[in-house]
Amino acid sequence: MGRRALPKVDKDIDLTRHFKLPEDLPDPWDPVALFDRDAPLEIEVGSGKGLFIQNAAKTFPEHNFLGIEVARMYARFSATRLAKREIDNAVMVAGDALAIFRERVPDASLAAVHVYFPDPWWKKRHRKRRVLTPEFLQDASRTLKDGGLFHFWTDVEEYFESTLELLEQVPTLAGPQAVEERDPEHDLDYRTHFERRKRQAGLPIYRSLFVRTPRVA
Repeated sequence: MGRRALPKVDKDIDLTRHFKLPEDLPDPWDPVALFDRDAPLEIEVGSGKGLFIQNAAKTFPEHNFLGIEVARMYARFSATRLAKREIDNAVMVAGDALAIFRERVPDASLAAVHVYFPDPWWKKRHRKRRVLTPEFLQDASRTLKDGGLFHFWTDVEEYFESTLELLEQVPTLAGPQAVEERDPEHDLDYRTHFERRKRQAGLPIYRSLFVRTPRVA
């Protein structure tokens, strides 16, 4: 199930605050400079059309949210949603999330990492392109604070099971923890646009939650 065409957006909306390229990020890493305040930071890898980051930022205004999307037009679309709604505790970055985690995000700096419905890269020869590699999972663990959360959802059972096997090799991420499941309260009660499409089609969704274990002093 591929991505649908994006609706047209207002090109006159000022995206200065909400849309960044990797080179625009503070170096050295400084979320206070990015968000103009000090608050727990959560990162979403692969934000798509930005429904999750929009709703999460509105629901948890005491947290900051950074969305990373490799497709620039989707990152700009998501940033436009944030800017239009004046959601100032969320920022979109158009870039390679794996590189940003590897090169920029410091140890024990994140409250949560979210990965929802990443591209499964169906063919075996393409699976090396998957986001959830052993190296990225190590980086997710490294960058999470003690007690920080790692969320992973997919509609592909093979991807889910193979990722759980990889996570077994990351002992600092404890899980999978129990994930609360509930029926949507209405037609727009979904975490991402992709989840909405899958649930409308009656297809299963596989969810996992892991917790960063305390570091030894």
